[in-house]
Amino acid sequence: MATEVGDLEASRNMDPKLKTATKRAQATGRNLLDVPYGDGEGEKLDIYFPEAVSEALPFLVFFHGGYWQSGSKDSSAFMVSPLTAQGVAVVIAAYDIAPKGTLDQMVDQVTQSIVFVQKQYPGNQGIYLCGHSAGAHLAAMMLLANWTKRGVTPNLKGFFLVSGIYDLEPVMHTSENAPLLTTLEDAQRNSPQWRLKTSPAQPVDPACRVLVTVGQHDSPEFHRQSREFYQTLRRGGWKASFEELHDVDHFEILWNLTQKDYVLTQVGRIPSLWTECVLL
Repeated sequence: MATEVGDLEASRNMDPKLKTATKRAQATGRNLLDVPYGDGEGEKLDIYFPEAVSEALPFLVFFHGGYWQSGSKDSSAFMVSPLTAQGVAVVIAAYDIAPKGTLDQMVDQVTQSIVFVQKQYPGNQGIYLCGHSAGAHLAAMMLLANWTKRGVTPNLKGFFLVSGIYDLEPVMHTSENAPLLTTLEDAQRNSPQWRLKTSPAQPVDPACRVLVTVGQHDSPEFHRQSREFYQTLRRGGWKASFEELHDVDHFEILWNLTQKDYVLTQVGRIPSLWTECVLL
């Protein structure tokens, strides 16, 4: 991976426009902030509700990027307004970033957060996972989660993986690995690309959809990983689709999530969104 990409992500993750959109969502009052989903100090999430609250809402759970070492849920609610306007509840989940958190711990925390949402809202109309960059990696790891071990099977209906990292071995050879201290064993264990190729997992719900996206101006490595992961999913029997989003780079994708007519903020139009994205 290009080191400069990680440096840029760390510096731009707190972009003023994204923080402003997050503050606007927090100010509506239709939310529950800092809800603990586990016992750890960093194991909290924020829930944003639409005006018409019911027992059966679709939920989108978002995991921020930042190369597993920067970013926060407190500046990551920028897509809330366009989604709640469509009747979707949005959950922004925190996890312990490096060096405090290890990759194994982050994956476990993300799993816990989804279990929490399912248990709190068992009548949901579907849980959709979305993550950007490192957050897309964490969301993708949920394709391999052992839900039986957790005692509940979440009602997962879709994955929105935005400019993600699915093969962690290249990260070992960059400065981004310094706070992570990832070994080859760690990288393989936490690489959805490697795991799905070596031990294919079947979808818990055959109807569950996976949308893999990458920005036109993302780096070649993000393009390679996104396409290869999509191909691995298709070979494994997942209902996956690939989209290259035009005229955006690694960060403009995030900025566009604040727009109500953007392809990745149309969850409320499920299942028509998947048809429009040529999901078969």
